[in-house]
Amino acid sequence: MVLNHKITFIRSIFWFSLVYIVLVLTGCATIGPDYVPPKMSVSPTWNTQLKAGLTAEILDPNTLATWWKTLKDQTLSSLIDRAVRGNLDLRKARARVREARARRGIATADLFPTLNTTGSATWSRSSKDTGEGQSSELYTAGFDATWEVDIFGGTRRSIEAAEADVEASKEELHNTLVSLLAEVALNYIEVRILQARLEVAETNLKTQTETWQLTQWRYEAGLSDELAVQQAKYALENTRSQIPTIRIGLDEAMNRIAVLLGEQPGIVHAELKKPMPIPVTPLRIAVGLPADLLRRRPDVRQAERQLAAQTARIGVAMADLYPRFTLNGSIGVETLSLSTLSSSIWTLTGIPRISWTIFKAGAIRQNIEVQSALQEQALIQYEATVLNALEEVENILVAYAEEHNKKNILREAQEAAQKAFDLALCKYQSGLTDFSNVLEAQRSLLSFQEQLTLSDGTITSNLIRLYKALGGGWTQMALY
Repeated sequence: MVLNHKITFIRSIFWFSLVYIVLVLTGCATIGPDYVPPKMSVSPTWNTQLKAGLTAEILDPNTLATWWKTLKDQTLSSLIDRAVRGNLDLRKARARVREARARRGIATADLFPTLNTTGSATWSRSSKDTGEGQSSELYTAGFDATWEVDIFGGTRRSIEAAEADVEASKEELHNTLVSLLAEVALNYIEVRILQARLEVAETNLKTQTETWQLTQWRYEAGLSDELAVQQAKYALENTRSQIPTIRIGLDEAMNRIAVLLGEQPGIVHAELKKPMPIPVTPLRIAVGLPADLLRRRPDVRQAERQLAAQTARIGVAMADLYPRFTLNGSIGVETLSLSTLSSSIWTLTGIPRISWTIFKAGAIRQNIEVQSALQEQALIQYEATVLNALEEVENILVAYAEEHNKKNILREAQEAAQKAFDLALCKYQSGLTDFSNVLEAQRSLLSFQEQLTLSDGTITSNLIRLYKALGGGWTQMALY
């Protein structure tokens, strides 16, 4: 019995030594392509001429990470803090990070042996009618171990892919955060724009009511005909009809903010009910250089990590071309009585195993081709993400600068429309012109006032979109 155990032990040592020699000879080679980060050349400067306070100065990381503070609006800052704590999309993205980490743990576990334990107890007794009426007992217990030696690195490539997936899920979380903060801010600006539009409409409604009353007095005094009265009336009612639409949009924007905070619609109505000015943008805004964008944007970083994961999966697929080395072993004990463990029978077994798929009708190589094609797609997706990011920034740079120019033009147009309305009204009161000139001047004034309000809001909204396009709003903080 002792001799058998020694022979088994010697055989196990032999096979372990053989595997060790193979490992040394192969150098624990990891098959498949090693990942090399893609290099994509971008222009050293922006194609768009930087105007309206935009500069190519280096971005301050802290300013970019908390860009909403540049608008100096405490209500907006409060809403953003609450959105980070309660938004459902952000919570879901955090859960995806935890999922990716768990999958990485599963992949890492394949590097280590699998241990199982078993035990059994058997009792038997023969009948006195057919036998001697004897009873017997048998107790067994043991441990089994299985270990697949990762000689060619398939498991290590799987871990590499899982690690890249974890990093990609983190960047997805960052991208969700960037979009969330911008969405909260844009809806907040929309609320302030609609409140300003509502104020413009109500002010003009009051002015138009006074004008309508003036036409009635003149008509009753025989100084004008009924046409002026009806013209003033339909202009008044047209303005009044716009107010419900504005209020609908205002409620919708507030409800959207509440949902972004992870709250029920209506929760922010009380705190946003009081009209406040549209936040003003800072005089100077650093946008950095195109190369900074690639290092900052989470969607670009996510696409790069997805490319790294897919590159590693090619190695996982190639591992199927090579043999698998598995070590199986067990240690067991058998005894006829729990009280006689000293006389138990011990068993030791070691079974090295080599398995190699030598024919599978080309399925393995086709799988390698599939993974290689997916890697090519991931590379193309990375390049497309970079180009889309550059396009988004270039477009918003133009929009921000040109909206400033538009605002200046609208301001002059509003001033001219105000003077024209005052002159037309004065001449109408003096009987020197008909009411159509007053009506046209008043309509133009209302239009320019509303356009100027929209332009103010658009400038601030474009700044928010610019910071979003630059990848602002996230830091390496504990989001996970």
